Amino acid sequence: MVSYKLALDERRAKQDGTFPLVVRVTYNRKVLAFQTGVFLLPEHWNKNLLQVSKANANWSGLNHKIATYYTLIQKAIISLEVNNSFSFDELKAMVNPKPVVVKKLITFKEYSQSVIDNMITVKRSGGALVYQTAVNRVVEYSGNLSLSFADIDYTFLDGFKNKLLEQGLKKNSVGNYFRSIRALYNKAIKAKLVPRDLYPFHDIPIKTEKTAKRAIKIEELIKLYQYPKKVNTQEWHAANYFFLSFALRGMSFTDMAYLKASNLKDGYIVYRRRKTQKLYTIKLHPVAREVFNIYKATGGRYLLPILPDNIVEDSIEVKKITRQWIKTTNKYLNRIAGSCELTNNVTSYVIRHTWATIAKKLGYSNEMIAEALGHEYGNKITNIYLDDFEQNLIDAMNDRVVVSIIPCKLQIKYPYKYILKTEVFFKRSFRALLIAV
Repeated sequence: MVSYKLALDERRAKQDGTFPLVVRVTYNRKVLAFQTGVFLLPEHWNKNLLQVSKANANWSGLNHKIATYYTLIQKAIISLEVNNSFSFDELKAMVNPKPVVVKKLITFKEYSQSVIDNMITVKRSGGALVYQTAVNRVVEYSGNLSLSFADIDYTFLDGFKNKLLEQGLKKNSVGNYFRSIRALYNKAIKAKLVPRDLYPFHDIPIKTEKTAKRAIKIEELIKLYQYPKKVNTQEWHAANYFFLSFALRGMSFTDMAYLKASNLKDGYIVYRRRKTQKLYTIKLHPVAREVFNIYKATGGRYLLPILPDNIVEDSIEVKKITRQWIKTTNKYLNRIAGSCELTNNVTSYVIRHTWATIAKKLGYSNEMIAEALGHEYGNKITNIYLDDFEQNLIDAMNDRVVVSIIPCKLQIKYPYKYILKTEVFFKRSFRALLIAV
C-alpha cells in the first residue's frame, strides 16, 4: 500500500532559515520525497491543517500552488494503483515527465548543404559540385526553400523529370540529377531524418541512353595538329594542352593541371588519377616533353600554368578554375576545328576516346587498350590472376598511336610483331583461366 503526505523537511535549512516543503511517498517501507518548490519557515507551516499559515504574507498563493502539486501526485498514485503498476520510477515519470525535445525539422536544402560542406572538407569537391547543381535545380523547381524530404514524392519527382526534359536536357543529364537526389535521400534515411517508407525512388526508374562515340577521325586529328597556329595565341595554348593529353594516353585536363616536377621520374610521368586514385605510369613522349618545355619558363609550382601556386588542392576553387580553363580551351579548339572545316565538336574530353580508337585501328587488343587507360576488361574474377601487360608494351603502343598523328623520330624498343605475340600469350592465358574457373 502507498501512503503520502505533506511535510516540512527540517534536516537542512537554507541561509534564510527556510526549509523545503515536500510530499513524502512511502511504499514497501521505502520513502521518496517530491519537492513542491515551496520553502517555509517552521512557524509558517501548520502541521495539523497541512497548509501555510496566514503568518506568511503569500499564504494564499502558496497554498494554491501546494494543493495543485499535491493533487497531481495523488492522481498519479491512484492511477498506478488501479492498474497494479505502481513503482517509484513510474510515479516519477508521471509527476515529473522529461521534457519532450522537439527536433527541428531539417529541410532538404539544409541537409544537402551539410553533406556538401562535409564533402568539401574531405576534399571531394568534384562530387560536392555535382550535388550542389542537383540541389539548386530541385529547389528552383519547387520554388520552396523549406522543401522537406517528405515533399519529394513520386508526383514531385515525375514533374521535376518532365520539367528538365522540357528544358531540353538529355536523358543522361536528367539521370545524373536523379542519382544525386537519390543519394542524398538515402543519406537522410540513414541519418534517421526521414522514414524509410517515404522513399520515392522505387517507382522512379533512372533511365540512361548509350552516348554517341566521342572520338574524332584520324584525318581530322591530323588536320587539327597541322593547322598553323600563331605562337602565344589562345588557339596555340589550347592545341598544346589538347595534344599533350593525347601524348599522355588521354590524361584528363584536371590531372594535367595538377602535375608537378615530382611526378617526373626517370623519363616517366607517375601520378594518381584524381577521379579514381588509380596509379598511372606513362612514358614521357617527345611531344609531351616539348609542351612541358614550352611552359618551363613560368617556374611555378605546377608544370603547366593553369593553377595558382597558392591554391588549396581539391578545393571548390580548383574545380571552378579547371572548369573555366576547360571551357576556354574547348572554345578555341572548336575555332581551330571550324577553320579546318571539321563538323565534329572538338573538346578536351574527346582525346581520350580518340586515343583508344586509334589504338584499336592499329590492331591492339581491347585488353591492352583497357590496361593503358586504367580500365578493367573482361571477367573481373579471372582478371585479378593475370599479370599486367609489361610497361614496355604499353609504352610502345602509345608511341605508335602518337606517331600515327604526329610524325617524329622514336626508338621503339619492342617491334610490333613482338607486341602482338605477347598479346596472344595473354589472351591464351586468359581463356585457360576461364576454363579452369
